[in-house]
Amino acid sequence: MGKSWVMNTSLLFFILFLQTLKHVHASYKCYGDFFTGNYGINRDNLLSTLPSNVVNNGGFYNASLGRNNRIHVVALCIRGYEAQACKTCLEHVIDDTKSNCPHQKETFSWVTEEANDVLCNLHYTNHSTFGKLELLPFTINPNSKVLESYKNMTLFSQEWTAMVNRTLEAASTADTSSVLKYYSATRTEFTEIPDVYAMMQCTPDLSPSDCNRCLRECVNEFQRQYWGRLGGGVGRPSCYFRWDLFKFYKAFDNVTKVLAPPRQCSPPALDCGRDEKHFEGRHIAIIVVPAIINLIIFVGLICSWKRKTSDTGIKESYNPYDGQSMLRFDFVMLRTATHDFSPETKLGEGGFGSVYKGVLPNGQEIAVKRLTKGSGQGDMEFRNEVLLLTRLQHRNLVKLLGFCNEGDEEILVYEFVPNSSLDHFIFDEHKRCLLTWDVRYRIIEGVARGLLYLHEDSQLRIIHRDLKASNILLDAEMKPKVADFGMARLFNMDQTRGQTSRVVGTYGYMAPEYATYGQFSAKSDVYSFGIMLLEMISGRRNKNLKEEEGEEEEEQEGLLDFVWKKWSEGKYAEMIDPLAAPSTNISVDQVMKLIHIGLLCVQEDVFKRPTISSVLIWLESHAATTMPVPTPVTFLTAPSSPSSSLHG
Repeated sequence: MGKSWVMNTSLLFFILFLQTLKHVHASYKCYGDFFTGNYGINRDNLLSTLPSNVVNNGGFYNASLGRNNRIHVVALCIRGYEAQACKTCLEHVIDDTKSNCPHQKETFSWVTEEANDVLCNLHYTNHSTFGKLELLPFTINPNSKVLESYKNMTLFSQEWTAMVNRTLEAASTADTSSVLKYYSATRTEFTEIPDVYAMMQCTPDLSPSDCNRCLRECVNEFQRQYWGRLGGGVGRPSCYFRWDLFKFYKAFDNVTKVLAPPRQCSPPALDCGRDEKHFEGRHIAIIVVPAIINLIIFVGLICSWKRKTSDTGIKESYNPYDGQSMLRFDFVMLRTATHDFSPETKLGEGGFGSVYKGVLPNGQEIAVKRLTKGSGQGDMEFRNEVLLLTRLQHRNLVKLLGFCNEGDEEILVYEFVPNSSLDHFIFDEHKRCLLTWDVRYRIIEGVARGLLYLHEDSQLRIIHRDLKASNILLDAEMKPKVADFGMARLFNMDQTRGQTSRVVGTYGYMAPEYATYGQFSAKSDVYSFGIMLLEMISGRRNKNLKEEEGEEEEEQEGLLDFVWKKWSEGKYAEMIDPLAAPSTNISVDQVMKLIHIGLLCVQEDVFKRPTISSVLIWLESHAATTMPVPTPVTFLTAPSSPSSSLHG
């Protein structure tokens, strides 16, 4: 007991000593080529106003400057910062960066100024990183002391892992009430240490999944290199993680202390720690044994699910619309998953109902489309999507997970696609800069692949009939998925076109022959694809009606009128979205090829429009491609709002 008391007392005095230290905890990294020309001038000019801009914009700021030697910068301060402390921190970081990285094109730094109770970040490069997960390079600053007197490393590992997971989960859950939406600070009481502090923060331009991944990589790096050290920090361009045995940031004063998880065995019957030399083997057991148990449980759940037990809320069900089996979801489960379809979980609203984000009991995120009750059209859409999507599988089509049709409720359950729809990016001045030409090209190509599958490669022949930017969903990697098949039509494989008296879809995206005569075919989808493509190139929404009087003439032009006019005048640069971030992988010739393809897709004459397979060949060709010369385009005038939809 005496020896243990001495060790614990020594540890306590050491912790108290650590708490008296106030210093700068800095992570700097210089990388990339040396710059030449006026890159340094652009850097200095951009950084000169950066501290004020960060404070004035809620704690986060991104900007770029220059043409030939363009520099891009992202900077932030920790949530809850004081304005002057934030400015001072960034000023110190800028000065130190210029001193430590005088000629490199790229650098990032995370600095904790404990004297001023603030954390700040600076990252500049010669290419845009805004909205991109940047994991490399990284910095790591471990404390020099090793926790040698901690007698039970197995227990310490369990408690440390629980603390880290709790902090990470909170940090990677977006708090949209703050510009600095990814942040968490925790204070945990371990069995043999009174207070352990952890803090995590991501740059707010990331998606939640990217923030989670970034922070996990930081945690893993610390464990790989410096496990057993008494605290430290790991910084990556997109995120930062630090833990210590003292309050290194003032926010910990307002953080509620929580107890670490209890011991997983009861002394003295079992000796949880025994000897530190057994730690490594026990650590492996801690990972492997639960994994085996989880596997057994998982197999049991699968068996239970296949027996169609009613208590899971999900059953394998016979699909009455096409004779196939799929998942039938319990309404109570879906209501719980969406917090009773609360407005906070609402993702959007369409002509047939609303879409909500939900989380199943197993943690899987889902998108839940609840169709409007008593709507005959909604019932038709429900049957249509269940019929089609159960038989369609493609990476560029949204996946239908199942359905619910209890009473008068008709609900469709899809995979959750985290980055919402394309229109939320292309028509938003603040988000358009995330769509680099690389990203735009990949989205256009992905949508074309999805259409090719519908038109030619699937076991069915499908005409979508409502292809538009709001029906293109973007996953965590900004890859597109065509969605909303409620208005799609199924053709026989030898059928090429059809006609309907019920014109459905969205004005501005409808082909002339479909809007006027109800005639539709695969070329109708090609027309809609062309409109979407030209919107992505120009950053302009397709408008077919004159705006209110008093606006500038150019603003009154519809998209097709605008593009054709600039194309025929040879003013190609004026067609291109000025907010699109440049890319080293996409040339001006490739952007011009996209415009050319878009004009061919929106030809009034159906026979002059290319097939989607021809479009994909042109997109994938890196050599000079011969394409037909487009003729003057026509544009349809809608009887109401230019973006209005028809559903009956």
